[in-house]
Amino acid sequence: LAEAEMLGITIPEEYGGLGLGHVARLIALEEIGRISSAVAMMLQVFHLGIDPIITAGSEEQKQRYLPGLAKGEKLATVAVTEATGGSDPSGIRTEYAKTDGGYLLNGRKVFITNSHLADTVVVLAKSADDPKCFSAFIVEEGMEGFKRGREENKVGMKGCNTGELSFNQCFVPQENLLGQEGKGMRVVLGAIGEVGRAGMVGCALGIHAACLEESVKFANERILYGNPISKLQTIQNEIALMFMDLDASRLLGYRAAAMKDRGERCDLQFAIAKYYSTEAAIRAAKTAVDIHGGYGVMTEYPVQRYYRDAIVLGPSAGTSYIMKVIMARAALF
Repeated sequence: LAEAEMLGITIPEEYGGLGLGHVARLIALEEIGRISSAVAMMLQVFHLGIDPIITAGSEEQKQRYLPGLAKGEKLATVAVTEATGGSDPSGIRTEYAKTDGGYLLNGRKVFITNSHLADTVVVLAKSADDPKCFSAFIVEEGMEGFKRGREENKVGMKGCNTGELSFNQCFVPQENLLGQEGKGMRVVLGAIGEVGRAGMVGCALGIHAACLEESVKFANERILYGNPISKLQTIQNEIALMFMDLDASRLLGYRAAAMKDRGERCDLQFAIAKYYSTEAAIRAAKTAVDIHGGYGVMTEYPVQRYYRDAIVLGPSAGTSYIMKVIMARAALF
């Protein structure tokens, strides 16, 4: 991925990236996700970890981190989710306290993608003195008090690492404060809303496209009643719905990505796209398994993997219920 310059696709050229933007990123994620959604997920979270440094980092931080991240010499992620705060990030318990020359972080993060791969982690924490004050920090591998915990065993996306990170009196120097103190929630949620959810759309499009390809191939090859099952209207109807959902998902996703590239507010559009595309991908994967019949649950056929991978899309970067909350607020208020 680094050799293909995929890690630096959104990093500006002056820092060693391609500077191609978010439509190009979505194209790349869809194509990679069509072959391996786990690799697409891993890549999109690398981008997510990079984005807060691009948008909120100082010039010194950009010069220090972005060239290495673009080349793949460093790998990034974002650490927000905790057992007490995911959909509601204000419920996190990881705290920071000021000390000479920087800050001390204490807490534990869970369900962090790339937890055991990333060496540059954007961490959200709240002030020990003011629980309504949230700040973001760049934590690096090797910092005292920072360590990786357990690795999770997910039902799908087995090739994508997910696990825990812990901070025990972890000293973070002053220059690793990302953005202004007390403004961390805006920095991190902005990245999740417009980069993390965009990445989930890319993963969903890849899985969906793969499901359609495999279903069409199998339906044309599988003979039943003397004819390919693609001649059966029931199979045609299911493939038609899969085809339509993929087109609609692409339109929603690429519209939001184009808005992002134009500098327009697009958090609502990405919430719509994330909800529709991930739910559609789950439906497509289930349909692909059904079309394959008994073969659909055999490991020799990839549709069983697509189904397991698709399930992981739902809760990632905000659950489908949270996407509905965002849409409902836009409609009602």
